[in-house]
Amino acid sequence: MEYVPGLQGIPATQSKISFLDGQQGILTYRGYPIVELAKHSTFEEAAWVLINGELPNAEQLACFDAELRANRRVKYNVRDIMKILPIDGHPMEALQTCVASLGMFYPGQERMTANGISADSEFVEQMIVKILASMATLVAMWEHIRRGDDPVQPRTDLTYAENFLYMMNEREPDPVESRIMDACLVLHAEHTINASTFAALVCGSTLAPPNLVVASAIGTLAGPLHGGANQRVLNMLDEIGSVEKVSDWLDQRLASKQVVWGFGHREYKVKDPRADILQGLLEDLRVHRKGYLSPLYDIACELERCAEQRLAPKGIYPNVDFYSGLLYEALGIPRDQFTPIFAISRTAGWLAHWKEQISHNRIFRPTQVYDGAPVRAYSPMAAR
Repeated sequence: MEYVPGLQGIPATQSKISFLDGQQGILTYRGYPIVELAKHSTFEEAAWVLINGELPNAEQLACFDAELRANRRVKYNVRDIMKILPIDGHPMEALQTCVASLGMFYPGQERMTANGISADSEFVEQMIVKILASMATLVAMWEHIRRGDDPVQPRTDLTYAENFLYMMNEREPDPVESRIMDACLVLHAEHTINASTFAALVCGSTLAPPNLVVASAIGTLAGPLHGGANQRVLNMLDEIGSVEKVSDWLDQRLASKQVVWGFGHREYKVKDPRADILQGLLEDLRVHRKGYLSPLYDIACELERCAEQRLAPKGIYPNVDFYSGLLYEALGIPRDQFTPIFAISRTAGWLAHWKEQISHNRIFRPTQVYDGAPVRAYSPMAAR
């Protein structure tokens, strides 16, 4: 047996959900290019596609949207759980705690069959809707509760993205900003078998309830090697300070072999297609705001230009994290909430993989390459 660190390149499952070609910069959901979905679709429609496999007709999308809107509220007990959490705790830990608790308020694990395959499609669909609808509510609730305020109640007359911005900022959502948030949610909803999705698959293969499947994925996403890079990008741009300092800063950074956050991806050898879309959204926002964007955006553009000369020959280009944090901050989102927004979006992909996994389930039980001591005699304490 050959040990491959990180299981890099080792197929762990078969899936029809998403496809990635890192050489050509192609990402598709169920065969539909992400470029087309981000431009023409909504998060609700993209979630339907991931979960069900095809573009919905008007009636299907309307019914799915109505179910999501009807399930945005969560039990008051969940709010009470949040109120006893430390206010300086990280939002990802608060989110994982509350998602893990949902199964106690919306039980149904007994409806998972013992032979390893769930035939109860009604339970599967109900939990997909309940969890997906709750995610944005939970993230927005924590933002207010940690400031000592009661959470803003969700509204059913708004789209998923509009309602999230309304609950976060407690003001009527701007249509252009809402569309940008919608596109961000579409872009982050799925990305083949990454660390958090693999964690969801492993957890789901045991027939754990879906809220714990998502909670395990959230815990994995919280690690700095998976989620959170977009927050580090902004901190890095703050450190650079101005456009004029970019070139020297980058040379020093590369000379000391430090990470340039937001650049490089294990899968992509060209610029991440999602980064191109996000940069376009920033330009749209700049036009909408009559030319004004954070000075950090100008620093980011100059950093990409300088990095193209130094890193592109090595196949290192901007990834999805390079521009997403700039967009979120421009929309009034605190930096430590960037990864929870990632989780809101990626829940669609996690649940799609959970549904696919339990339709032909087999519990994950990988092996190992043992390189420890051979069999040896036990020594009594007196003889040591």
